[in-house]
Amino acid sequence: MGSIRSPPSAENGSATTNPATATCDADRRPQAGDGYQPSANEMTPESEFMKKRKSSMLPLEVGTRVMCRWRDNKYHPVKVIERRRVHCGGPNDYEYYVHYTEFNRRLDEWVKLDQLDLDSVEAVVDEKVEDKVTSLKMTRHQKRKIDETHVEGHEELDAASLREHEEFTKVKNIATIELGRYEIETWYFSPFPPEYNDSLKLYFCEFCLNFMKCKEQLQRHMRKCDLKHPPGDEIYRSGTLSMFEVDGKKNKVYGQNLCYLAKLFLDHKTLYYDVDLFLFYILCECDDRGCHMVGYFSKEKHSEESYNLACILTLPPYQRKGYGKFLIAFSYELSKKEGKVGTPERPLSDLGLLSYRGYWTRVLLDILKKHKGNISIKELSDMTAIKAEDILNTLQSLELIQYRKGQHVICADPKVLDRHLKAAGRGGLEVDVSKLIWTPYKEQG
Repeated sequence: MGSIRSPPSAENGSATTNPATATCDADRRPQAGDGYQPSANEMTPESEFMKKRKSSMLPLEVGTRVMCRWRDNKYHPVKVIERRRVHCGGPNDYEYYVHYTEFNRRLDEWVKLDQLDLDSVEAVVDEKVEDKVTSLKMTRHQKRKIDETHVEGHEELDAASLREHEEFTKVKNIATIELGRYEIETWYFSPFPPEYNDSLKLYFCEFCLNFMKCKEQLQRHMRKCDLKHPPGDEIYRSGTLSMFEVDGKKNKVYGQNLCYLAKLFLDHKTLYYDVDLFLFYILCECDDRGCHMVGYFSKEKHSEESYNLACILTLPPYQRKGYGKFLIAFSYELSKKEGKVGTPERPLSDLGLLSYRGYWTRVLLDILKKHKGNISIKELSDMTAIKAEDILNTLQSLELIQYRKGQHVICADPKVLDRHLKAAGRGGLEVDVSKLIWTPYKEQG
């Protein structure tokens, strides 16, 4: 991140005083409105005081609250999470790892001292009191924005577990990765093997997902790697889109590498070292160079809780293109083939939950718009493979369901349905079921 020089201040510049004015008004203190500018000598005491004051703050302690200049060139409140000495710097020369308190942890980053406004440094205050004060100052829109990007996905963790998780993963260890033709900024910590601890950037083979420390290693690897697609069975091909099923037991290294990669972009993902129990469904864009990974979801081979999806990720360069919704829809098409209802494993990531809410809303409202007469929650579940509980929660959140005479009744006013559909936004890419060639795992022998 580049630094921006602040405009010259009075203590950096020089100024002259009109001697006549100074003589005539010797007994009157000069006022700012007079066009008076203090001389360099007059500024020295204040300048030295400010310098000493700022110097006494340094280095900033972990936990310090201060304003920081972000990439939008505006100042935002941050909390210092960690610090490290600048190579060949003085005793107070540090870089600081900060969390922007208005935003999700994915934006945490290392910043230089000149990005911090030392005049805004706050004394350490009680976290509970501060949270209460902050919540009072925020508008309802700001609260909702923060809730959607920071709180959701954490709700099933108790306070102690959340603190432990955030302490262990508080600093991103890998800043960027190269994957195919993209260089991608990472979002979160991922527990790569210790020998990669000093690597700010990693280079991934986009086909086998092996990762290396330098570009030259990747180039040598690519000359030997004979894969041009994920190492599994292609179960779907429609146009340039392809889906591969990868068995974690048959392709253990690939599965583990995929989990390392995914953790860089998922805050509360559990890293599966034992990938034998999972199937991975890799979505690819295909061209004459091969099948390039767009995203994936994983699924337990045997789930007692009816989970049809364990983890889902669309890589950052491919987000906001409908791929996340496609992956969700694909997971439900597999459930239909199995003759089961399904639900995603909790907790969902913040983006995952938003995608699921949108998917459930669109699927259910489309059916309600076309259906004539009454329809039950169970019938909706049978038609969509969506778990009854998820249907009920979705319709309740849309205020489309009432409890009358001991049972839930769906109230589907066409104008209300249209309004909710419009608010839900457009759907993702559609799954052409006729192109799906797949046998459920339990029937694969």
